[in-house]
Amino acid sequence: MTLQQLRYIIAIDQYRHFGKAAEACGLTQSTLSLMVKKLEEELDSLIFDRDAHPVSPTEIGRKVIDQARVAVYNVEQIPLITKSEKELLSGPLRIALISTVAPVLIPGLFKHIGQAYPAVSMQTEEMLTATIKDKLRKAEVDMGILAEPVNDADFLEIPLYHESFLAYVSPDNPAYSEESIKARSMPGRGVWIIRGGLRQMDSSDLREGRFTYEQFFEGGRVGTLIQVVNDNGGITIIPETHTKMILFSQQTCLRPIVDPVPGRTVSLVIRKDYIHEAKVNAVVDAVRQIIPGPLLESQVRNGYVKL
Repeated sequence: MTLQQLRYIIAIDQYRHFGKAAEACGLTQSTLSLMVKKLEEELDSLIFDRDAHPVSPTEIGRKVIDQARVAVYNVEQIPLITKSEKELLSGPLRIALISTVAPVLIPGLFKHIGQAYPAVSMQTEEMLTATIKDKLRKAEVDMGILAEPVNDADFLEIPLYHESFLAYVSPDNPAYSEESIKARSMPGRGVWIIRGGLRQMDSSDLREGRFTYEQFFEGGRVGTLIQVVNDNGGITIIPETHTKMILFSQQTCLRPIVDPVPGRTVSLVIRKDYIHEAKVNAVVDAVRQIIPGPLLESQVRNGYVKL
């Protein structure tokens, strides 16, 4: 088994076509097929179902390819270990973000990293939490920005900032006349959420006034919820950092939530074998410029993050 063979099967999985993968690898199709066949013989397992259209991995092949991605990623890190910090601040940087963090952070990330570290080629993409974890594990992205404790031994979690949730209330809703809204009174007030589809919350969604990020936002955008409230009445929940993106005329619809005050911590998540400390700190420094100081976690606010 060679590193090049692992790269070949990754390419075939990416293109789902032997001819296109061979062209991308600079080989003839027959040579690529021969190299993959030798690997399959060595492993005594078929990696690809060649009768499928497009070609697809077998069940065991999927596991082999996933592990190959991690192996190739780790090998490619070895030459970087000896490079200087300045040299590390160059090349690709792939960041996956959840949808309710993306509009807050992405514009500033491109602005600050683009200005301070022009040699870094940044790519961002919005994904669900589960997808980000999966792509981190497979080394398909370098960093994830999530809003929940990961609690996974393969990952290192760096808390970036903590924010409260606020209620966005339709003027037609009785709660509009209140200065604040008690969390325990939320069920039954027509609260809109996005989870398993857009719907209104019922009492089973909350237990003793405890809020979680997934119950309100997973798979959707805050702007969608605000528009639904504007058009249909009711209440929704938005993160504190989104308030500046709301029209000035809509600011009067915001109400604090109390007893208890719900909130979330947004964290930068990387694989434990990720070695680019300078790139991590480039992202942390950008977040420091984007998020108001009182919301920042102490490690981000006070200094350099050591891996």
